Amino acid sequence: MPMWVAGNDACCRDDRRSDSMTPICVDDNAARHDRRTLAISHRRAAKSCANRVIPSRGFTLLELLVVITIIAIGSAGVSFAMRDPAHTQVEREAQRLTALLEAARLQSRAIGVPVRWVATEEGFAFVGLHNDALPTRWLSLGTQVVGSTTLTLGPEPIIGPQSLLLSAGNPPHTLRIATDGLRPFSVVTPEQ
Repeated sequence: MPMWVAGNDACCRDDRRSDSMTPICVDDNAARHDRRTLAISHRRAAKSCANRVIPSRGFTLLELLVVITIIAIGSAGVSFAMRDPAHTQVEREAQRLTALLEAARLQSRAIGVPVRWVATEEGFAFVGLHNDALPTRWLSLGTQVVGSTTLTLGPEPIIGPQSLLLSAGNPPHTLRIATDGLRPFSVVTPEQ
C-alpha cells in the first residue's frame, strides 16, 4: 500500500511492493517543469504534423506488378489446361483407330486370312473379318480420312510401311497414323 509523506516542497511516495522497497520522490518544481516541457513538445509535434505530407494509403507499384504477374501465370495455366475440342476429337479418334488396326492385324495373323482396312463414307471397314468383329464407325461425325487409303494388315507378321491422314474439325486438325511394318501403328504429327 503506498504511503504519501508531505514535506517542505516535495511530495514523497513510499511504494511498499515486494519488488521495490525504496521510496520514489517527486519534486513539485520538477513536476511543473515537466508539464511545461510536455506541453511545448506537444505543440511542436502538432506543428510538424501539420507541415508533414501524409502519404496516401494505397498499393505500391511493386505490389501491383506482383499481383498482375500472379494473374498472368494463372490465366496462362488455365489456357493451357483448356484444349481445343477439334484437336482433342481427332486425337481420340486416332488413338482409337490405332488400337483397332492393331487388333485387326492380330486377328489376321491368328486366323491366317488377309485383312484390309478401307475408308468408307459412313466410317471404315475391315475387309476379310466378320462384319461384327470390330467397330466400323467414327465416334465423332466430323472425322474423315484425307485421300483414299487402303491398309493391308496381314496375315504376314511383317507388312510394308503404311500410313493414313485423319482429319477433324473446322479448320481441320490433321494427324498421321503410321507404321514402318515392324512396329505397331502409332499416331505421329503430319510432318514426321
